[in-house]
Amino acid sequence: MRIGLIAEGGYPYVSGDARLWCDRLVRGLDRHEFDIYALSRSERQEDEGWVPLPAQVSRVRTAPMWSAEDDGVVYGRRARRRFAEHYGELAAVLCAGGGAGADDPSGESSATEADRFGSALYGLAELARDEGGLVGALRSEAAVRALEHACRSRGALRTAREARVPDLLAVAAHLERALRPLSLDWYEDDGLGAVDLCHATSGGPAALPGLLAHHFYGVPLLLTEYGVRLRTHYLAAPDSSPAVRSPLAAFHGALAAETYARAALVTPGNGHARRWQERCGADRAKLRTVYPGMDAGRFAEVGESAACADPDSLVWVGRVEPAKDLVSLLHAFAEVRKEEPKTRLRIVGTPAGPEGAAYLGHCRALAAQLFPDEAEGPHRVGDNPVSFEEIGAPDIPNLADAYASGAVTVLSSVVEGFPVGLVEAMFCGRATVSTDVGAVVEVIGGTGLVVPPRNPRALAEACVALLRDPERRERLGAAARARALELFTVEQNVAAFHGIYLEIVSRTPVRRVVLDDTGEPLPFAVPAEAHFPGRWTESPTRSAPRNGPPRPPGTPVRATAMPTPEGAR
Repeated sequence: MRIGLIAEGGYPYVSGDARLWCDRLVRGLDRHEFDIYALSRSERQEDEGWVPLPAQVSRVRTAPMWSAEDDGVVYGRRARRRFAEHYGELAAVLCAGGGAGADDPSGESSATEADRFGSALYGLAELARDEGGLVGALRSEAAVRALEHACRSRGALRTAREARVPDLLAVAAHLERALRPLSLDWYEDDGLGAVDLCHATSGGPAALPGLLAHHFYGVPLLLTEYGVRLRTHYLAAPDSSPAVRSPLAAFHGALAAETYARAALVTPGNGHARRWQERCGADRAKLRTVYPGMDAGRFAEVGESAACADPDSLVWVGRVEPAKDLVSLLHAFAEVRKEEPKTRLRIVGTPAGPEGAAYLGHCRALAAQLFPDEAEGPHRVGDNPVSFEEIGAPDIPNLADAYASGAVTVLSSVVEGFPVGLVEAMFCGRATVSTDVGAVVEVIGGTGLVVPPRNPRALAEACVALLRDPERRERLGAAARARALELFTVEQNVAAFHGIYLEIVSRTPVRRVVLDDTGEPLPFAVPAEAHFPGRWTESPTRSAPRNGPPRPPGTPVRATAMPTPEGAR
């Protein structure tokens, strides 16, 4: 089958989110054909180029999310009226709170607002398609005036009514960026209209092209969220005024609800993400948990040997940033040293941007304060029991060696989605001590110790318990490795998506229109098995599209979507 893989800020670029798992998925499903639709996040990302693409990728189409030139489209009177109607309706929904339904237990108000949001969204998409673009209109004074009118209307929330001109400009600018995918030229017969299935690799703007392909052509949509996009928005921009946060939260909430409603299936990456999706409106019957697929091969040598370079060491591995709460880890280690004076702590990682660099400096200063150099005792002068290291150092040449360098791997985060570092430690057969955040308990499954976050004493007690019990460490490490190999490998991820693709396509009506020699539709010319490659897809009576060149044998001819007759489903 032909898959339209839609990614934002990742695949097929060298850097970005979801790059690795998308590449592994495409390479693992070599029996299918992939069209890649990529939204880039920065000019630098585009300049870095793409990863090598396998033969099953037939085309790549890209568009920037970080900038959009004015399309130069000048609307006539009728188009301006259409824009004012649809954008005004969208603004009215957002300023009213997006239909949260807090005062309506029946949910009727929420359903009505969702219908209004969808109608406005698709109305803008149809306008962009008819007129050739929407960028200029979204940046126009008319858009700001529509927002102002919605904020001053009777049904607007108090926070919206308090909006001032700078707030309106900020909201309009954000909506323009978020709605840029509506103006793309991807929604044609030879674009997303030609695929059998759209697979959006994240929510938010990445899901918009899939929504429009479903709206215009009836193409089924599969949504994968390893990090719930709506949750990310809630945690971002805390310094914005309530007059800005309120309509934008309503927009992203309504977009998430619309995506969940229109998707054939939704695949969260873990139970934590699944609970978020259900709370944000996803139908439980549509949810299929698919854990991220990770490459276990690079950890095989360490995992099989279960060797430990230093039985008296704790190891932390990851990106250095405040959410990892290394401050609590350092305080916990001070308690560990009181019980086990020979213990060392190795912090292996690189800072995540300027904020991470500043946080690393703070942690270094705290370590020096907690563990001043000793003239006497088990350590020589100038030897601090806490070391800050990076992958590539002489004694830690690669990631597997980092986990092998200690007896216990520690995760001290206060915020975590899917704990990749924890799974890596499990592949290496390490005993782990983790904080109870995100999907940690789900991933560990009883093969490690879990303590409350921001509780240095509990973290220290768990570490001491494992440092004093080598046999328990060995049992937990072996169980953790077995669990990781069963649930979190690339192979299980690829197999799960292969089954999901077949499930969605098998229950989707065939939308291809085959023409006979006279150019008339040929009924019953495309059997159900035409979704899959093989000789049965060839038809001697098939002709080329009326407005296109001949296609090679075996290539289905697709025109506009045909409605499914009553009772044919």
